[in-house]
Amino acid sequence: MKLPRRNFLHLAAGAAALPAISRIATAQAYPSRPVRLIIGYAPGASADTTARLMAQWLSERLGQSVVVESRPGGGTNIATEAVVRATPDGYTLLMVGTAQAINATLYDKLNFHFIRDITPVAGIIRTALVLVVHPSFPAKTVSEFIAYAKASPGKISMASAGIGSGPHVAGELFKMMAGVNMVHVPYRGGGPALTDLLGGQVQVYFPTTVSSIGYIRAGRLRALAVTTATRSDALPDIPTVAEFLPGYEASFWYGVGVPKNTPAEIVDKLNEAINAGLAKPTIKARLADLGGVPMPMSPAEFGKFIADETEKWAKVVKFSGAKPD
Repeated sequence: MKLPRRNFLHLAAGAAALPAISRIATAQAYPSRPVRLIIGYAPGASADTTARLMAQWLSERLGQSVVVESRPGGGTNIATEAVVRATPDGYTLLMVGTAQAINATLYDKLNFHFIRDITPVAGIIRTALVLVVHPSFPAKTVSEFIAYAKASPGKISMASAGIGSGPHVAGELFKMMAGVNMVHVPYRGGGPALTDLLGGQVQVYFPTTVSSIGYIRAGRLRALAVTTATRSDALPDIPTVAEFLPGYEASFWYGVGVPKNTPAEIVDKLNEAINAGLAKPTIKARLADLGGVPMPMSPAEFGKFIADETEKWAKVVKFSGAKPD
């Protein structure tokens, strides 16, 4: 039976609209059950605190529980792989950050490709690191530090929270750009590194603002510079490294990602919810307590940010010759 042309066009238009209607319905119905936010760190870490802050807000905003699930190990690779292999339906989220951008080059063999297999959703927080030295160290400025390091190659011990950690690559970037040679001393975590710096066993470290600010204010550590492109509100009188080494920037950041092929409507809904949270004064204040500032971005902007960070740290990792333990 032949359909009149007008009826045929109406049916064709209706059929073409079905996928769009289905996608809208999916986004409107989401979430209809609890959501997991997986992190690659142990409870109590800054990533855990950030994740729980955002999970509480998302639970209120989305009307479903968002539960933080800790899967530490492998330098966040265990958590990342778990999300890569999860169903791409928006019910499994990943706390992504500096570690994943570094790991893309640090590890020769991974069972996933971070940029290809994780879809960026939204940024959350960016935190400055601080170039700190023991008070007995002779340099009081970055310029004096560089001059001292060049005059004493290989005699400065640089602590880190472990091979490939944020403080490690921040220090390696400094070495690369300043043309200085420091001996890397990796620790199993930031706590032991700070302890030995306070005791004078090592001379320099690049910890986060939140972990070091108390010691800086008490005069137990000397802050020479912060690593972000602009000065930190927490340490407004401390210059940036970039004021001495133009172009230097290193920050600790976190955001949210989902498995590839997660519907764009769900990604956009999560992005909108996270960015709404970052605009709230109470959440801004909590992020400031963690030594950071909100990092609101669209999914596309966050994706470009991750790609740029991955490329930057790839150069630093190759320069350092670092290999995971």
